[in-house]
Amino acid sequence: MDAHLSSHHRDTIAKIFSRPASGNIEWRQVLSLLENLGTTTEERNGKFKVALGPETEVLERPRGKDINEQLIVDLRRILRQAGFEPDGGASTRTSAAATMAMHSGAHLPNPMDLYTR
Repeated sequence: MDAHLSSHHRDTIAKIFSRPASGNIEWRQVLSLLENLGTTTEERNGKFKVALGPETEVLERPRGKDINEQLIVDLRRILRQAGFEPDGGASTRTSAAATMAMHSGAHLPNPMDLYTR
């Protein structure tokens, strides 16, 4: 993952790749992430053309504030192909956090230390 991502953008990527899919990823967070990572232009019909990595995709703004599951699937594919998948393929919230911590130089405690006396 790119070290130039803000913590908000890293959190958005973690939510996108978390399993099961998060039901509360806001469109404004996704749009901010995509604008930071690639080229995003709003078309006259209200759709957004996103150029990121090898792909150019046209995305539609959701009706509500949160994105739907199909858009999550599309975003995973787009981000994966552009090299922004956390932890080299593992799609859990924990592994995404660990990957982001490694890239930022932070240290995560060993979970097994909780069980030792």
